[in-house]
Parts: sequence; structure tokens; C-alpha cells
Amino acid sequence: MTPNLLILGGTMEATALCNRLADLEIAATLSLAGRVERPKRQPLPLRVGGFGGAEGLADYLRASGITHVIDATHPFAAQMSLNAVQACAVTGVPLAALTRPAWQAEPGDIWQRVPDIPAAVAALDRPAMRVLLAVGRMHLAQFAPNPQHHYVLRLVDPPNGALPLPDTHIIVDRGPFSVEGDTALMQEHRIDLVVSKNAGGTGAVAKIHAARALGLPVIMIDRPALPERRELHGVDAVLGWLADHGVDLGV
Repeated sequence: MTPNLLILGGTMEATALCNRLADLEIAATLSLAGRVERPKRQPLPLRVGGFGGAEGLADYLRASGITHVIDATHPFAAQMSLNAVQACAVTGVPLAALTRPAWQAEPGDIWQRVPDIPAAVAALDRPAMRVLLAVGRMHLAQFAPNPQHHYVLRLVDPPNGALPLPDTHIIVDRGPFSVEGDTALMQEHRIDLVVSKNAGGTGAVAKIHAARALGLPVIMIDRPALPERRELHGVDAVLGWLADHGVDLGV
């Protein structure tokens, strides 16, 4: 089989997979949603933007002759992952997800687990605190009902226009981050509380370790539920899956 892969990306794991595929000279295209203004340079052809739902993605798979899809999107990119499941089911294109195991609470963690962003907003209905809000810029407007807090925001890109939160400090930076750096950040800004998605993986886990070390509570947002699909952990597992599905890796 002559492979022609579609990688749904936007994560460190997607970048690692793209690097391996490029080294193996396996034809693939990386697709990004376009939410980051300055995406990292990638070794594969890149497309940016949506497909037009599951139907549009199915049309793209057919028109482009895609042989395999690897969903390496963020664990909270639920709509894209749902579209991939539906489009691959309709077209018969094999699908696997390159995922990260979710973080698990460890001794010393002070977690308040909530099911979604609205529940995290509700949990912040409390007297003013200094909050490290680590949810990405897409969700900031949802936290507007709690303007009493001082929010420290770490964003990949500077915000476009005024923020919906009146009392903020913005840090523009891109992971992976270190425990030492995040500990110093929390101490410098006198953080009382961390709000985080349960992204899993290593790129953003430093803030969880830092909160544990400092004895800070964390509002931990659970991952959205997704349809059943083949989930793989690590690039080697994806390569093994591709080989099982007829791709000659040349090794």
C-alpha cells in the first residue's frame, strides 16, 4: 500500500510523530485548527483550518486519497475528534488516536475535580483570590462571571483586543515548562489557586507538580467524553499500528 496519512495535530505528540514520519519518508499531511498564530515549523506539508464538520472531513479524505488518519489533537478538541470518528466510519479510512494518559491525583495533591468549563466557572464563585488560569484563550470569556479574582494567564499568543477579565497579568510563553519555573512563577505572583484542564502528558504537567509542592489547590477539569476509538500512547505504538494496517515503514 502507498500510504497517504492525515495527521490531525496541535500537540507535542503530533510534532514527534511528524518528525518520525518525515525521517521514514512516509507521505503525510499535518492539519492544524489554526488557533495558534505562530505554529511550530513542521517537517510535513501543512494545512490550516477546519474541514466543515464530519461531512467536510469525509469529502477531504476521499478527494485527497487519504489512507489512514491519526488523531493527535488536544484531549479537549472534542468536536474535531468526534468529526474524525464519524468521517472515518463513513469512508472506511482506518483511524487511530495518539493520546496522552490523563493525569492522576497523587499524594499531596489538593484537587477539586469538575466535569467541564462551566463547572470550573461555578467553582470560582468565591471570595477574591489570585488564580493561575491555565485553560487557553478560547475559554477566557466564560470566566467573566467571576471578575473578583486576579488572574494570571499564560498564553501561546498575545490576546487580540481587550480581555473579558478586568484584573489580569498575561505571560506569553510556550511549553514545555519546568517544575522550577512554574514554582517560581506561582511564588512570584502569589498564586492561591490553579485552574487546569486535565491535558495529560509532560508538556504542561509542571504546574501540577508545582502546585503540589506549594500545597496549592487545583480545580481540575475532566476531559470530555469521546466515542470509542483505537487509542495509542506514543509514536512507536502508532508506527506499529500503521504496519499492522499495511504501511511499509521501510525498517
